[in-house]
Amino acid sequence: MEAPIPPHPEPSWIIAVRAAEAKQASDIIVLDLREVSSFADYFVICTGSNVRQNQAICDEAGLRLGRLGELPVCVEGYQNAEWILADYGYFLLHVFLEKTREYYDLERLWKHARKVRVPESEPAAHPAN
Repeated sequence: MEAPIPPHPEPSWIIAVRAAEAKQASDIIVLDLREVSSFADYFVICTGSNVRQNQAICDEAGLRLGRLGELPVCVEGYQNAEWILADYGYFLLHVFLEKTREYYDLERLWKHARKVRVPESEPAAHPAN
């Protein structure tokens, strides 16, 4: 019998943000959709500089969340990777190429959603020399 997965202190969308940061995603924003949508609570939106980076961002989020027992309901656009959408139920991770993000402009489409201030990540501990 497998041991239960312990609860994690941060919301899953913050873990996805940390994964995007780890893979050098740019222009990371989080939209709180709870007041304007019934299908998701949050959007995590970020930009990668190329297809491989977008896939790496999505993969890193999947690895980190998977360790906590959270798997996406579905992932769309991974092969083409101009816009990868990973649906984690209560939040959606959108990973765009810059031109695709500008074209679809989710921030404008969801302009009534509140932008969430993401807390700074804690610096990694460095051993003394």
